[in-house]
Amino acid sequence: MGQFNLVDKFKELTELKMFGVFSALGDKMGIASSRIRMFFIYITFLTIGSPIIFYLIAAFVINIGNYIRNRKRNPIWDF
Repeated sequence: MGQFNLVDKFKELTELKMFGVFSALGDKMGIASSRIRMFFIYITFLTIGSPIIFYLIAAFVINIGNYIRNRKRNPIWDF
């Protein structure tokens, strides 16, 4: 029972604390994020790791988008 609890904690950590690339893709495409993760793992093994570059670029773009969306406006420029 303790092992399942550890697996659940790890899954929660990876889904909530990581970049959120697969969940964002899953939301936009209407596909479960777990299927996208499995596809990514298979493709990564087949292509010897090159999709990791795509993942890092997507994480950067999503992070910049979140930053722009959540930034606070500077009241100096409000007229």
